[in-house]
Amino acid sequence: MTDKKEVEGRYAYEGLDRVLHEKARLGIVTSLAARADGLLFTDLKNLCNLTDGNLSRHLTVLQEAGIIDIQKGFRGRRPQTLTRLTDGGRKRYLEYITVLESVLADAVDAAKVARRAKKVMPEGFSPA
Repeated sequence: MTDKKEVEGRYAYEGLDRVLHEKARLGIVTSLAARADGLLFTDLKNLCNLTDGNLSRHLTVLQEAGIIDIQKGFRGRRPQTLTRLTDGGRKRYLEYITVLESVLADAVDAAKVARRAKKVMPEGFSPA
């Protein structure tokens, strides 16, 4: 029998950071994680298939959380916005990915058990 302490909260996945877990923000941070030199706003918008306003809002959330750094500048006369992961943001992202890997491992294990298991009702349970 498994220790009760081990069972409680086993699937709570506390490390799934809510800021990173949102689909668009996960895409943004993943694309930035692959590019240490950062990405320009338009490139990030295209990679993540977001509108200007949607990307801008998600970048604000990530910046306020300390995950990304945004720098405004110019290329020639054209304004440019460069976005990079902060060191803390990269660390937070890698911690998040580690927890996500455990979720996937648990899902694979559950699928294997489900394929082998007989559909038996728990003791004392009777369907309505």
